[in-house]
Amino acid sequence: MVQTLGDKDRPMFDMVNASVTMDGYSVHKVIGEGSFGRALLVQSRINHENYVMKEILLPKTQSKMANTRREAVLLSRMKHPSIVAFRESFEGDGHLYIVMEFCGGGDLLQRIQQQRNTLFSQETILKWFAQMCSGTMHIHDKWVLHRDLKSKNIFLTDHGTVKLGDFGSACVLNSAKAYAHTYVGTPYYVSPEIWDSKPYNNKSDVWSLGCVLYELCTLRHPFQAPSWKSLIMKVCRGSYPPLPQHLPYELHYLVKQMFKTNPKDRPSLHTILTSHRVAGLLHRHLPNKESERRTGRWRREEGEKVASLLGQKTLITGSTLEGKETIKTQSDVLFIFVVRLNCRVLV
Repeated sequence: MVQTLGDKDRPMFDMVNASVTMDGYSVHKVIGEGSFGRALLVQSRINHENYVMKEILLPKTQSKMANTRREAVLLSRMKHPSIVAFRESFEGDGHLYIVMEFCGGGDLLQRIQQQRNTLFSQETILKWFAQMCSGTMHIHDKWVLHRDLKSKNIFLTDHGTVKLGDFGSACVLNSAKAYAHTYVGTPYYVSPEIWDSKPYNNKSDVWSLGCVLYELCTLRHPFQAPSWKSLIMKVCRGSYPPLPQHLPYELHYLVKQMFKTNPKDRPSLHTILTSHRVAGLLHRHLPNKESERRTGRWRREEGEKVASLLGQKTLITGSTLEGKETIKTQSDVLFIFVVRLNCRVLV
């Protein structure tokens, strides 16, 4: 039975379609599972196109249910050539279903692992990085932080272009100068200010994109360590192995700037895309204005409207962690707190 939203909820969640059910799709296979639920590869019975359907168990309480629905709210507003396109969402049998574009090339992490020891060409690195920057700058212009940018959440189309996905940890700020406070993210990509329990803004996403850029250049994480403590200390110091020497000076310079441990010294994505040092390398790989215009724009006024409707700075709380280790217990939290204190002394 599909749940019909009440009048009170409808203005905020009008993209949750009560008239759509699973009957409109045939499920091919499960392509991913996590704390959120499952990701399914489905085919529309109407147009026979393939899509990804995210199946999320709805919580029992109204407040937690609102949090769960917010990914659909944000994704439905993110219309950009470098962001996975939202199709529709609906509820049924105690689940929220979000239907979105299927990217047949898999995710960037899989692509990096497939390379083994063969480095990507400079042209490929620049093309993908420019597209990632363009998509992320689009959401930053709307006061939205992704908060979990990593190679696993960046997807490849059959045509070899990249698109940002998975807005399950995203938050919208009340203004362009506001800060978020909740710990979220994947440890390898988390910025120093988050480890240090400081308020953070879109510069934290810039750090995460720097980690992805480094991965594209080297096929490995910039910050690797045998323990949580060592990892956090490396991140807080901004200590990473240099890029391969064959890469141009501009890429070395860009990574160095994106890994500034003080977020005030870190460039914004607008600065990166307009800086004379790197703009020349990236410009021809950016989505053209006509393509961006056709996909539609979300005005700043709409960002204010959504922030007002949602009524708080951070939409989703909690963390998504990659690998076997996760922060779950009180002792884990205490350990992280102690390491953060160490970081303050070391930096």
